[in-house]
Amino acid sequence: METILLFNFFGPEMLVIFFAILLLFGGKKIPELMKGIGKGIREFNSARSTLESELKEGMKEADRRELEEKREA
Repeated sequence: METILLFNFFGPEMLVIFFAILLLFGGKKIPELMKGIGKGIREFNSARSTLESELKEGMKEADRRELEEKREA
């Protein structure tokens, strides 16, 4: 079976993609576009880390409650 890899771009494919972006957005808009993408990635990573820390905290609290229930029983 063949595995289909998404975003498996090398060499000529990347050149075509960059050329298409340049044509669509123009040279002046590309820095703004990249800035927006970077901001979006930073916000996503921040939200992900916040969610991850909340989940870990919740798991620790659940473990503490479980231990307290075992001690009381």
